[in-house]
Amino acid sequence: MKLVEELFTIHNYDSYIEAHLQEKSAFIQNMEDYARENHVPIMGSRAIDTFIGILSLQNPKRFLEIGSAIGYSSIRIAEAFPEIEITTIERNTGRYEKAIEYIEASDVSSQIQIIQADALELSIEENLEGPYDALFIDAAKGQYQRFFEKYSPLIKPGGVIYCDNMFMHGMVLQEDQELPRRKRTMIRNLRSFMAWIMPHEDYNATLLPVGDGLLIAIKKE
Repeated sequence: MKLVEELFTIHNYDSYIEAHLQEKSAFIQNMEDYARENHVPIMGSRAIDTFIGILSLQNPKRFLEIGSAIGYSSIRIAEAFPEIEITTIERNTGRYEKAIEYIEASDVSSQIQIIQADALELSIEENLEGPYDALFIDAAKGQYQRFFEKYSPLIKPGGVIYCDNMFMHGMVLQEDQELPRRKRTMIRNLRSFMAWIMPHEDYNATLLPVGDGLLIAIKKE
């Protein structure tokens, strides 16, 4: 893996990769433009394409997402997997309302259920029905371990938990004194989660340099 990273550092393959990506629909381009203009954090084009490629190896049928934002990843995944059922949770009212707007305007609205709630306060018993094949955590980075501990029981044995933004734009590599004060606790928690999950006896976990860092944790049978 280190050799691959070094090769990508020496040789800029961005233009080569971009040239082979599938052309985006006007609808998806509109979502990406909206996210960029309104500073909404969504997965980058290459990262979501790679994530969908990884998901195709698992081919999940029931998918749970923590952190809908404007519904971008849910819609992209639903488009790629016509049989998938997605439940996604979003706390922010403005983003939830925009996600509803985009989901209802998409061709995959019947595949996506969105819940407005704080995922750490949501009653699982009243709102969710497991098991799920996959869980995607892409919400408050400082709370990843709490999200994981709360929702992982809903994932069936052999299922997979994916966590995005594990590099947090390189901040996990910085010393605490180099970080903005308001980010320090979040980064400490993210590092702590990484140290907790990698040797976890119930999961086979690995970290991939996909996008801003994608953690994959396979629940042992």
